[in-house]
Amino acid sequence: MKYRYGAVERFWTSFYRLSPAQKESARKAWLTFKEDPFDPRLRTHKIHRLSAAYQRTIYAVEIEGDLRSLFYLDGETVVSLVIGTHDIYKG
Repeated sequence: MKYRYGAVERFWTSFYRLSPAQKESARKAWLTFKEDPFDPRLRTHKIHRLSAAYQRTIYAVEIEGDLRSLFYLDGETVVSLVIGTHDIYKG
C-alpha cells in the first residue's frame, strides 16, 4: 500500500530536541518507514493504552535503543505524533 505522510507539531518539536546522533538514527529509520511503516526491521507494534485514550490504533516503531516514534493511520495517511524515549507512552 502506498501511504502519504504527515506529522503534528508535537512531533517536530520533539524531533528538534533530540541529540544529533538520535536525529541521524531517526533519519535512517525514516528511509525504511517511508517505504513501509510496518517493515519488520522497525518492530512496529500497537500501544494499547494510548490506543484506548486516543480512540484509534496508535503504533510505535523502534528507532534505536530506547528511541521510539508514535503514529496512527488516517485512511492512507500516516500521522506521526511524537518521537522520544519510552516516556512518550505516558501521553
